[in-house]
Amino acid sequence: QVQLIESGGGLVQAGDSLRLSCAASARTTSGRPFSMVAMGWFRQAPGKERELVSSVRWSGGATYYADSVKGRFTISRDIAKKTVYLQMNSLKPEDTAVYYCAIQTVGATAYNHWGQGTQVTVSS
Repeated sequence: QVQLIESGGGLVQAGDSLRLSCAASARTTSGRPFSMVAMGWFRQAPGKERELVSSVRWSGGATYYADSVKGRFTISRDIAKKTVYLQMNSLKPEDTAVYYCAIQTVGATAYNHWGQGTQVTVSS
């Protein structure tokens, strides 16, 4: 299992910014090295399904953004630190959710390791 440590959530007002960080452990809990295909941020609001907000391909850096966050959120990665960041600007109340970091490791067909989530609350 890969450990993912998330940080940066909180309570802000509409229009404010937050930066989420997610750092992956250097090795799995059993001590094995691993390689990533992608890192992504998902979110789940109360009563709604989990949705992919943004992702970045580890090799090449291609990014994806959900339509709802395009132009407001920016994802970036630090390869050496195995860390991904999500800069969230112009936050809206509808961005309120638990945000989860996830990674897809080489050999997996989907995101296969998940963080515990960090709460983002945007007040109007």
